[in-house]
Amino acid sequence: MKKLLLIFLLSPVAIYGQMTKQDSVWLPFKSMIGKWKGTSEGQPGKGTYERSYEFVLNKKFIEIKNRSTYPPSKENPKGEVHEDHGFISYDKGRKTFVLRQFHIEGFVNQFKIESISPDGKTIVFISESIENIPAGFRAKESYEIVNLNEFKETFELAEPGKDFELYSKAILKRVK
Repeated sequence: MKKLLLIFLLSPVAIYGQMTKQDSVWLPFKSMIGKWKGTSEGQPGKGTYERSYEFVLNKKFIEIKNRSTYPPSKENPKGEVHEDHGFISYDKGRKTFVLRQFHIEGFVNQFKIESISPDGKTIVFISESIENIPAGFRAKESYEIVNLNEFKETFELAEPGKDFELYSKAILKRVK
């Protein structure tokens, strides 16, 4: 009788603790949800990042807000502040994730997942289209999950007919 009572009392906990189908679709990105700060280096110079990933619109999308600051340097005397906002969605028809980024400079990048490593620690997006840049350019954005509190991001660009080249590499650490 005590076992039956224990099962009865704990069954609501088990039911509510289970993941919904909507939650499970986001498993590859679950560890990225939160607020992050980090450093970067690359073609724009050495900079600092502030970024957030959060579920929005009834967990149908992940919204990304990014601000990168590059102080004045010899190569870039005025420095630079870059902002972009993005959304990751799951395209049920194509059965793939899509990342759309809207940049302060007017670029709009649309990426789709190229790969997620078997251990889930490396996610690679390849551009499908880039608005407001000469035709033929491609971009690649890769995330390497180091642990629950750190990930690395690599952003690469390829001119028409050329291979990808590193544009920037960032290391971000969780602040919240």
